[in-house]
Amino acid sequence: MNRPIHSPMDPSPRSRLIAAVLVITYAVLSLIPLAWIFMTSVRTPEDAIAYPPKVIAAPSAVGFVNLFTTRSRVSADELAALPPPANWVERTVREQQMILSGPSRFMDRYTNSLVIGFGSTILSIILGTLAAYAFSRFRVPGKDDWLFFILSTRMMPPIAVAIPVYLMFRELGLNDTHTGLILLYTVVNLSLSVWLLKGFMDEIPREYEEAAMVDGYTRWQAFVKVVLPQAATGIATTAIFCLIFAWNEYAFALLLTSGNAQTAPPFIPTIIGEGGLDWPAMAAGTTLFLLPVLFFTVLLRKHLLRGVTFGAIRK
Repeated sequence: MNRPIHSPMDPSPRSRLIAAVLVITYAVLSLIPLAWIFMTSVRTPEDAIAYPPKVIAAPSAVGFVNLFTTRSRVSADELAALPPPANWVERTVREQQMILSGPSRFMDRYTNSLVIGFGSTILSIILGTLAAYAFSRFRVPGKDDWLFFILSTRMMPPIAVAIPVYLMFRELGLNDTHTGLILLYTVVNLSLSVWLLKGFMDEIPREYEEAAMVDGYTRWQAFVKVVLPQAATGIATTAIFCLIFAWNEYAFALLLTSGNAQTAPPFIPTIIGEGGLDWPAMAAGTTLFLLPVLFFTVLLRKHLLRGVTFGAIRK
């Protein structure tokens, strides 16, 4: 009877079991805060701050209603004199002895985050891809010095230059503008974009482009039709990292915006309820804030998985 050949490099069943237990444990521990945020978003304010904390509580849409609306408190007599509520949102508001005043500013801030986050990510990827290709393929004078300078900008905390940036933006009229934050986030992300993408560009054999140019392609056509498809894994990975920074950035958004271009991160902590913070509304805003990055990561998951075997065919 032939026995299957077992390579000494293959992990043993015991090692696989230990690795699986560690990975599952880490995943569960990482998901607990996210699950608790979601659970808080579908609770009443009383259940959200109950002590000891309630693991199981009756679901409620109060958090999402408070997030998307502004309300005014009225007396019981005034509330009784009003006509019946027109919909479930108005009914939920009246259960808190309030009346609906209008929509909140959350959707405006959320839209600003989408425009600024994805706008800066796209710009970072375009500029980073072109710069990485140039550093990888051409003889750039002082290339090592330029690459070190680009990397050194990443070593400095961005908030360390907050005051000079604020003064510069005030002189240029970029304070509280979408353009200002898009340019700022692009500059901050550009060093990471160049370095990550240069590593992927170096893994792509030059022979592919040379063969394309022998067949009549120009340098630009070879770059677009040969290099970019091969670098899709690196571009997807870099785009996710750039988006995470731009999407979560708080300090610059707080300092450089006040209303017109304010993003969701500095707005969500300002959601105030009666007697303190409206925790269900804040949790609802946080839950919705997590979705775009989650969907973007899932959308690019195939390219991320390709990174495990990137370059295997060439080797």
